[in-house]
Amino acid sequence: MGAARTGTDTAGSHAGTRLNQLPADQGGGGTAGPAGPPALGKDLASSPAEKKRAAKAIEENIEPDTQKAGRWADDDSAGAVKAFGPKDGDGWVTSKALKKAHETWGDQVKNLMDRLAAEKSALRSTSTLLQSTDVGVGSGVRQVSVLDRL
Repeated sequence: MGAARTGTDTAGSHAGTRLNQLPADQGGGGTAGPAGPPALGKDLASSPAEKKRAAKAIEENIEPDTQKAGRWADDDSAGAVKAFGPKDGDGWVTSKALKKAHETWGDQVKNLMDRLAAEKSALRSTSTLLQSTDVGVGSGVRQVSVLDRL
């Protein structure tokens, strides 16, 4: 792996070069970090305060706005389903299709709200988890040594 291949295939057409990753300007990752893998973007919230602010933004802005946007189509869709619905018999096929589309829309809004709640929870618990891990590792590393007794 890692080596480029060139030559011809069995049909006689010329084969190109094969790369193991994309260049950075084509979505391949960005600049290399100190240990080799791509460096993380500047927008990554990594401090506990940034994670707390991100969770607060989800709770106070993104979730309410998403719920409001999700409800926005309710009245219009219900009116259209009723307008195309049966008045003296069968009604239009459009009525059933609109009703089904609106149900799908509701399911998608619910899935999005569930995802936002999970992200908010993860942001709030990550700092606690990392802090607990740090304390655990620190106490394990700093056990009394035989040399400390001398």
